[in-house]
Amino acid sequence: MLKASLIDPLVKSALKEDVGSKDITTSALISPNLTIKAEIEFKQSAVVCGMAIAERVFRLVDENLRFLPVAKDGEWAQNGREIAYIEGSGVSILIAERTALNFISHLSGVATKTKEFVDKIKGTQAVILDTRKTTPGLRVFEKYAVLVGGGTNHRFGLYDQALVKDNHLRILRKESLVDIVARTKRTLLTTTLVGIEVKNLRELEEALKSKANYVLLDNMSVEMVREAVAHKRRIGSKIDLEVSGGVNLDNVRAYAETGVERISVGALTHAAPSIDIALDIVGS
Repeated sequence: MLKASLIDPLVKSALKEDVGSKDITTSALISPNLTIKAEIEFKQSAVVCGMAIAERVFRLVDENLRFLPVAKDGEWAQNGREIAYIEGSGVSILIAERTALNFISHLSGVATKTKEFVDKIKGTQAVILDTRKTTPGLRVFEKYAVLVGGGTNHRFGLYDQALVKDNHLRILRKESLVDIVARTKRTLLTTTLVGIEVKNLRELEEALKSKANYVLLDNMSVEMVREAVAHKRRIGSKIDLEVSGGVNLDNVRAYAETGVERISVGALTHAAPSIDIALDIVGS
């Protein structure tokens, strides 16, 4: 569950973006004394995500609004399912409507896309991870949605894990991968994970001699990954292998069946389609 201290700053920013000085249409047409009832309905089947965020949208617009959720994050909602009821000032509900729907629609899309990938690899040892390919400013929400969909969070940013990537290696091309990992680890707490990216089996062989926590196999074919796993097992390495790049719903099962421990998928957050939902006025 996301804390209000994480939710409120992002919600306030979104409301400021949408409402500006005021809702000029609603203020011109709707009496501030009008009380209405509304419901939020899913227009397609999907994983629900973002209920607490939507509630904070309505509460920050008007603390007197009554928000009654009838679905929880992580639930599968069928097309036509009502997930929340709202009652109170018609002006306030109309002001909050789009921002609340945008959050639920987007985050439910991320959770649903994540569930699709997780379901595809059931029965294997692999986990589905997200990446840093997130919407600027919304990373905490999107990574929460990945968890709701059954996925696993990769590093949150540049501060909580070290990952030596291709551009680092181009700059440090005269150093060995073993030395690069050792130098990285010397500057960090012993509990901080360190990964290193490789693009071929030769680099993998060298990386597995290091003290990295995981090796990222960048844009390798399923067959190359299978060879990588076989080599790792042959030498008895305990370093986890992570597949990244070119993973989709059609091939993720094949990658998982190679025996890798980790599969990272940028599309969970950068390419998940929003879910079709609506707020309907049902009484006044």
